[in-house]
Amino acid sequence: WDWGKTMIKAIDVRAELAGLPILDGRAETTEAEAAAAFAELAPFRDGAVFAGSFSGDSPWERHAKGDELVQVLAGDTTLTILTDQGREILELREGMIAVVPRGHWHRFHARDGVTVMTATPLPTDHSFADDPR
Repeated sequence: WDWGKTMIKAIDVRAELAGLPILDGRAETTEAEAAAAFAELAPFRDGAVFAGSFSGDSPWERHAKGDELVQVLAGDTTLTILTDQGREILELREGMIAVVPRGHWHRFHARDGVTVMTATPLPTDHSFADDPR
């Protein structure tokens, strides 16, 4: 995206999500499958705004360039953030937001499925370790 060459426009998130697959058992999916299930809605600062739907556990991830904003559009999820004090566990449901501080490993668990929209700084580091620290 290059805002200098792109018209500023409103984005219909529901329409963008309509044709995307739902990742069932997200931890078992490949990077390509995960990328295909998330819409890149718009550029934003050092990254982009993404939206997608999934169930199960995500891999651990962290963002070195900035905080990540997470909004739950539908369903619910547990968001675990690793801090120096231990694991912070947030229960998020439709309509809620959370901010993941820069550089903190975090993951989602969505037993029954969730649709999220995130403002995500890039690049993203991923880990499948039990504790990526």
